[in-house]
Amino acid sequence: MTRPGKDRNEPAPVSVADRITEFEESGFGRLLGLHITEARDGYARVEMDCEGKCNPHGVAHGGAIFALADHAFGIASNCGNVHRTAVSVHIQYVAPAKGRLVAVAERVGSNGTCETHRVTVYEGERIIAVFDGVAFRVSP
Repeated sequence: MTRPGKDRNEPAPVSVADRITEFEESGFGRLLGLHITEARDGYARVEMDCEGKCNPHGVAHGGAIFALADHAFGIASNCGNVHRTAVSVHIQYVAPAKGRLVAVAERVGSNGTCETHRVTVYEGERIIAVFDGVAFRVSP
């Protein structure tokens, strides 16, 4: 009998809880104060406070908003037992923000090789940005 990760050079399955911990403890996520509040295969919800991440105009820096959305995208596309990497992303900034932001990532399509996710970034009920990402399957 072959065992994943032992006999066929396949990675051992990683639990959703372990995957969340990996993302939660990543250096970049900690640097920006990103906090995962919910995640499962194809879905993630991540929060970030804008304090210390503002541009000279006193609103959240576009790079910080992008990083929040990208982090949620990465989690949603990697919470299963398939490793995916981003191949294309696009963000549209809708409104400036100053407070606590929430990024909600949801899988909106899949063809087995690529998945498309839509990430909406909110400040309260107000939409701040919309991010679309395509992730390519790189392992079983």
